[in-house]
Amino acid sequence: MNVNGMDFKELLKEKGCKLTTQRRAVLDVLNEHSGEHLSTEEIYGYVKEKCPEIGLATVYRTVQLFEEIKIIDKLNFDDGCSRYELSSNEEDHHHHHLICEVCNKVMEVEEDLLEGLEEQIENKYNFKITNHKVKFYGICSKCMES
Repeated sequence: MNVNGMDFKELLKEKGCKLTTQRRAVLDVLNEHSGEHLSTEEIYGYVKEKCPEIGLATVYRTVQLFEEIKIIDKLNFDDGCSRYELSSNEEDHHHHHLICEVCNKVMEVEEDLLEGLEEQIENKYNFKITNHKVKFYGICSKCMES
């Protein structure tokens, strides 16, 4: 299985870790639910369906390891809960998110809307921008209909 263009088994091996059944199950869940921004507890719920013997502590440790070796990105949507998604190193920057203040739904904006602005900031302040994170808050179309 490949992550960020590199074999998952090789990534783990580089860090002195083995590819366990539990780690593979967590990665499978993240792949199957890409774009959903899952919390550790949600990941655990999905993994437990496939791997009933797995414990929540194992999922927490696996998520932490995956974050450390940059397989997943940790996201904070200001709801008090860390969420995760598979990393995408093909992009120079993270995509942007739309967050509904009514139902808490999170949607992704795939376009990098700030490329021109970044260039202006870099030139004006002599500052090399390596990344940015943008969250737009509002009300989704479904909630506006209600």
